[in-house]
Amino acid sequence: MTVHPDTTLKRLPERGSRDFDLACSIIDEAMIGHVGFTLDEQPYVVPMALGRDDDMLLLHGSVVSRLMSKLAEGLACCVTITHLDGLVLARSAFHSSMNYRSLMIFGRALLVDDEDEKTRCLDRLVEHLAPGRTRDLRASTRKELNATSLLRLPIETFTVKSRNGPPSDAAADLDTPVWAGVIPMALSAGEPVDAPDLADDVELPDYL
Repeated sequence: MTVHPDTTLKRLPERGSRDFDLACSIIDEAMIGHVGFTLDEQPYVVPMALGRDDDMLLLHGSVVSRLMSKLAEGLACCVTITHLDGLVLARSAFHSSMNYRSLMIFGRALLVDDEDEKTRCLDRLVEHLAPGRTRDLRASTRKELNATSLLRLPIETFTVKSRNGPPSDAAADLDTPVWAGVIPMALSAGEPVDAPDLADDVELPDYL
């Protein structure tokens, strides 16, 4: 992993980490990341679906997307991912907080232009979002592949920051008769909803 000034935590550095496996676990649990970049002195932050291929973060989009074309040209970017694990309610607003896991990856993305490699990586992305899905899907056409831009961002220069645990109330507040604790938070999937034009004889796949 590359140590870079941008990855140096200034506030609460004890919550930081440069653990590669922890960074990968944050990616593997995520479906959306936010890609930040600056273009013509204007900052942008764009939400994007993502996946992981070993030590590479996968991003995809339309070939006509300005974001994808600029990133493919080597524009520096920062991808952030955050999981909210709980609301930490202290006896004061000042000491209230959140339990979370967050990741920032800095770097320059690489364009995948080999057709076989692009197909393999797009399958990895689909499997990340819906494991088991690729075995049911028809193969992408050449036209669809040509219309899709796929980028790989090395998971090399990054920083992880997290918090876990109960409130850290001031000693003077411990006798305050106010509930304190943690409200756990998690993203969960609901029941699948059929497309309105789905044929009656198509069954719900087990992996959903």
